[in-house]
Parts: sequence; C-alpha cells; structure tokens
Amino acid sequence: MRQRLTFILTIIVILGVLIIINSVTYVEDEKTQDSELTANRSTYHAGPTGSRALYDFLSESGYEVMRWRDLTDKLLGSDGKQVKTFVVIGRTQLPFDEEQAKSLLVWVEQGGRLVLIDRRPDEMLLPKSGDWTISTGDSDYPGMKVDPASPKEMTEGVEAIQPVQPTLLTREIQAVMPSRFASRITISGENKKTDAIEKPSGHSSGDSRKPRQNSSEPSVVTPISLAPVVHIASAEGALLVDYSYGEGRIVLLSDPYLVSNGGIGLKDNLQLAINALTSSGGLVAFDEYHQGRGATRNAFAAYFSGTPVLAIGAQCILLVLVVLWTRAHRFARPLPLVQIDRRSSLEFVASMAELQERSQAFDLAIENIYSRTRRVLARHAGVDYNSPRAEIARRVASRSTLDGYRLETLMRQCEETINGAPTNWRQSIDLVKRLREVELTLGLRMRSRDARQAAGL
Repeated sequence: MRQRLTFILTIIVILGVLIIINSVTYVEDEKTQDSELTANRSTYHAGPTGSRALYDFLSESGYEVMRWRDLTDKLLGSDGKQVKTFVVIGRTQLPFDEEQAKSLLVWVEQGGRLVLIDRRPDEMLLPKSGDWTISTGDSDYPGMKVDPASPKEMTEGVEAIQPVQPTLLTREIQAVMPSRFASRITISGENKKTDAIEKPSGHSSGDSRKPRQNSSEPSVVTPISLAPVVHIASAEGALLVDYSYGEGRIVLLSDPYLVSNGGIGLKDNLQLAINALTSSGGLVAFDEYHQGRGATRNAFAAYFSGTPVLAIGAQCILLVLVVLWTRAHRFARPLPLVQIDRRSSLEFVASMAELQERSQAFDLAIENIYSRTRRVLARHAGVDYNSPRAEIARRVASRSTLDGYRLETLMRQCEETINGAPTNWRQSIDLVKRLREVELTLGLRMRSRDARQAAGL
C-alpha cells in the first residue's frame, strides 16, 4: 500500500510540474507583440491587427454575419445559398489555391458579392472586368517597430480621404483614415463604348391602354456596365473600387487597417466597413478557413488552440504510456515463482481422522500431537515431562497470558481421549486446533508450515 501511495504522489507531482511549465510558456507567448508584418486578420483575433471588433459590432447590431470555416467550393452547394457577401481580409494564413479561387469566382458569377480587403490581394481573386484590369500599386512596407495599436504611428503623415462621389458604399461618410501602409488601386484597360443590345419582342409590354408596339420593332436593353466604379480616392490613387463580374460584384478595399481593431474607430472607418459589407443585404460570411480556423480541424483542438491545455494533455498521455511500458517491461533475468508448501500437520490430521473414523482410532492422532505439545510446555514451564498437568498449566500461565484453568482442561481432554474416552473426528480436529493456538500464543518453536497453518486458524 505504501508503494502505491508513493507512486500516486509521484505522478501528481510530475503533473503539477508539467502544468506549471506549460502555463509559464503560455504566458510568455501571450506577451508577443502584434505586428503588421505578421498580421492576423481573423475575426477571432482581438489584437490590433484582428477584425473581431467589426464582427462583434455587426453581430450585436442585428446584421446577419457568420464565420465561414469550410472550403469555398461549399458556397456552390446548399450551404452557400444563404450567403450574399463573402469577405476576405488581409493576407490569409493559408493561401488560396487555383481550385478554391475558381470556385469562389463561380459563386460570384452566379450573383454573389465578394469583398476583398487587402493591400496586395491575390491576383487569382481579381479577374478582369471586360477589358478592364484592376491591380494594386506598391505601398510602404510595414516594419517591425511600428505598433499597430498606435494610431499615431500607423497614420503618421497621412491625411483623411474623402469620397469622390455619392454611392451606396460612401453613404454617410465624410472622410476615412487609412494607414500609411495603404496601397492604391490602379485601373487599366481600353474603355470601349458598348452599343445597346437589341432583342426582338414577340409581345407588347406596359399598360394595355397604351398603343401596342409593332412586333417587328426591336426592344432596347441597356447592358450592365463592366467599368469599375471608384468610390474613395486621393491624388495618389483609388482606395475603394467595385465592379461587376457575371451577375455578381467584387469590392476591393486596399487597406485592412480601416476594418482592423486598431483602426476601425478612426474617422468614418466603421461606417465604410458597414457600407462595404452590408449594402447588398443578406448574410455576410467572413472567411475563417484560410485564416487557419477551418472546421476540418478537430473541434476540441480548435477550442483550446493557443492555450497550454493541448500540450499538457499530450504530455500526460506520453507519461501514461511510459508508465505502462515500464511496468510491463522486464529489466532483469526472469525469476521462478515462489513455491508455497501447502502441506501441513492439520491436513495430515484431517486425512488420518477420516481413515481412523472408520476404525474409531482417533486417540492415535491426538497422542502423536499432544505428546510433542506437552514436551514443549514442560520445557517452557521449566519442569519435568512427567510432572502433573496442573503444575505445568500453573507455571505456563504464570509466564504468559494464557488462562491456567483452560490450559489444564485442554490437557485433561487430550489425555482422556488418548486413554480411550469416546470421541469423533470433529472433536479431534478441534483439540488439535486448540493445541496449535497454545503453541502460537507462547511462541514455542514450530516448523514454518505449522506456524503458518496455526496463524490462519
């Protein structure tokens, strides 16, 4: 029992040390400063480069928002039917591959709305709009010394930018404040005049009281303009542009600082984010799969991600495996099992009693055992073997805790049985058990197996 207690206490101490070590390591990781160079744009991230403030505000304000944690091809299925706007913020932790970018653009062609907020967006996510090409120009490279939580450092030398025209994306906006690292959007291509598309009409339209049009006259349908629309710009270039792609639209905002936790509170940045994300209505989905928060990961692991719980669990499992391996592994030569001698005088007495029961000779068994017991009792009392049993019992009782009268009675019963008193095998076994108890109590010299048998009686 003491060995087991020591083992349990050792395991508890080891676990406590592991928890302390992992907790200290976790605290040190939390002290790492957030940086624009390694920005985390996830809506789960509460640091200055994250976008959790924007997501929480939209959610608390009653807008339909969600975190999209699946691949983009799921947008083409039943899961994506409710999504109206898909938002990708910043350089994602996991880059888009060709198949995922293609699936996303197919969804936009079918009427979806893609909002890209990045200084250097992926070219696969910026397709041409007719003959127009949209790209972003070079911007200042953010350094490690710039604190994204400091608006002064992020906007040093930058002036607020005003909308260039009234649109749904510039509604209630007077000016926005980008960072000094914001890029500018470049629109290039040949601006061709698109003629009206004429379709023959087989029936009239409009009020029935109006004169019917001749069925041979064509109906004029004005096509959707493919030219990008600039909403906010400065002398250096555009900051917010959107254009049509298929039946949907693509919105490009060239500075994620405008929607980040550190910059969304400046000027009308929050109103710009609301207009850009919710102007078309419906459910707004923020891409979290490419931010490293995909639903394909284990839910338990994702919940405890960034905490020492996973590391502690892995170390505990390793510790249990080591303990199991060491307890089942032999470190020395094999030893034979201990052979226990089960033979005893009582077994012999029981066997002899069964045989002697048929011949009614129980006195022989009692005589063999009692003669030895009387000899050791006389030696213990310091008298001769042939001394009266009363004297032997009295002297033994004076030197031990045994009752003299009960010892003398036992000796008398044994002698009467030896001298021919009627008895049976049960009474014989009882007398032998009582003799062994006397020897065990006095600590008289006995054979090891006799002592073990007497102790188990």
